[in-house]
Amino acid sequence: MQILPLRLHACVAAYDTPNEKGMMTLIENPVRVTEDHCLISFDARGLPPSRPGQFVNIRLSPSFDPLVRRPFSVFSHEGNLIRIVVKIVGRGTNALCSMKKGEALDVLGPLGRGFTIVENSRVLLVGGGVGNAPLFHLASSLKQRNNTITYIFGGRNARSIFMEGEYARLADSFLVATEDGSRGQRGLATEIARDLATGDGFDFIYTCGPVAMMGTLAQIASLKQSPLEVSMESYFGCGIGLCSGCTVVTREGNKRACVDGPVMDGRGIEWQFFIRA
Repeated sequence: MQILPLRLHACVAAYDTPNEKGMMTLIENPVRVTEDHCLISFDARGLPPSRPGQFVNIRLSPSFDPLVRRPFSVFSHEGNLIRIVVKIVGRGTNALCSMKKGEALDVLGPLGRGFTIVENSRVLLVGGGVGNAPLFHLASSLKQRNNTITYIFGGRNARSIFMEGEYARLADSFLVATEDGSRGQRGLATEIARDLATGDGFDFIYTCGPVAMMGTLAQIASLKQSPLEVSMESYFGCGIGLCSGCTVVTREGNKRACVDGPVMDGRGIEWQFFIRA
């Protein structure tokens, strides 16, 4: 199976939204939570409150190298503290995870459309890899609204599972799936989700992760007639809808993940444009 890349051409983030940009200070050194993921905590004083599923756009250098901002989902937002999880994939993210306490980040956000927060419901959250990051913020909000939470944390192997204890404390049922079986159940998170969705199923399903995983969950949700929201975490350039570099094809036409999402109705996305045999 080939995954069609969502990373398209992006423009320079030349336009910033008033009252949503500022220099934020790291309150501690970045913490490595896996071999290639770090947790960054910064003082978000001056930024508006965030909704689960929203993201921040960070400029990694005062120069034009790297050229564009990098988007990161909000992992948690409590008071004046925002935390993000960064997967180290290149020079820019490596530099970000090498910053020191007291250094300043140029942050734009929170941006985008967040998740719907239901109440008194049975909910299923399924995350894959770094796609688990925005689901932590979501699980925290859902827990405060008397929901029964089942959480499936998917990863390639045991080394890719981060902050397991924090996730487990938020869920009524917490399950881990790794492709090699080195932690939790061997196989894909979607295989567990399919089994759990039998019978009465869930009142609401949320997911973020690889496109193939989210597309499979859309099939499961449609069969069970369960509402499904997905976070289309594309490579946003401008982050405010000007460059159309994060276009998602839906039954209602093309949408921009950065402003019409990143959270969207998973049952309305034309998944065949992103996944093909």
